Amino acid sequence: MSIFIDENTKVVVQGIGSQGTFHAERNQDYGTKIIAGTHPKKGGSTWEGLDVPVFATVEEAVSEGGANTSMVMVPAPFAKDAIVEAYEAGIDTIVAITEGVPVHDMTEVYDLVVRRGGKRLIGPNCPGLISPGKSNVGIIPADITSPGKVGLVSRSGTLTYQIMHELARAGIGISTCVGIGGDPIIGTQFLDVIQAFAEDPETEAIAFVGEIGGAEEQKAGAWIRDNIPDTPVVGYIAGFEAPAGKQMGHAGAIVKEGGEGGESAAEKKELLESYGISVAMNPSEAAELMIARLG
Repeated sequence: MSIFIDENTKVVVQGIGSQGTFHAERNQDYGTKIIAGTHPKKGGSTWEGLDVPVFATVEEAVSEGGANTSMVMVPAPFAKDAIVEAYEAGIDTIVAITEGVPVHDMTEVYDLVVRRGGKRLIGPNCPGLISPGKSNVGIIPADITSPGKVGLVSRSGTLTYQIMHELARAGIGISTCVGIGGDPIIGTQFLDVIQAFAEDPETEAIAFVGEIGGAEEQKAGAWIRDNIPDTPVVGYIAGFEAPAGKQMGHAGAIVKEGGEGGESAAEKKELLESYGISVAMNPSEAAELMIARLG
């Protein structure tokens, strides 16, 4: 099985510019059901290269095309309105790939769509998600992984790709990989994904890629300790060499000077290992630890 997306997922792409088209074509070639694109001025046309309709609104893509998932590829200033439009149209899973979305916008989006609306929002500033052999919604390279029993969740994109590739070389596939994004405010957290993996009967092990800053990895680790202690879990925390107070890559990857709560990579590693989770120092070691845990 898989989580969040599968072979029945029907995707509408919001943002049919060059990048949206490139990734939508690649996802369609993989077998993902891209059923439509949206553009307020091009409704009623056909999306060149994908041979699917273009609707003026997401509501039309839902009512006429049966879309249940949205991939948001619009520029950052318009991402808030696009996410809200997908939510109001009844989309179940919204995958916001767009980076640079203002924090103020995401504060409003999170309150409306996630906290009060109860919808699944992944991202923004994320690579999306893939259930190998079933569906790919986002920008994750599909040729570096295969179907399997390891659930993978990550703040980062490229670091995740390395782990996926090394697991694939060892003959270990992925049930679903979810890139949650590295911004300060995102829709879906580590714990949300890990709980979904725990409920998936075909996900037998879990890997996660975290970063310095915040306490989401620690919260997820405590839940793992208390609820699925026998599940093989491997973690990797990026930023072991990062100086305190410096932003490293993602906007959320910053450790406060004099902060409390174990926000550094070393502190997170120590705490997670006390919960029985194997924690690697680099992506290659994370793959090696998972290979060893699975025997």
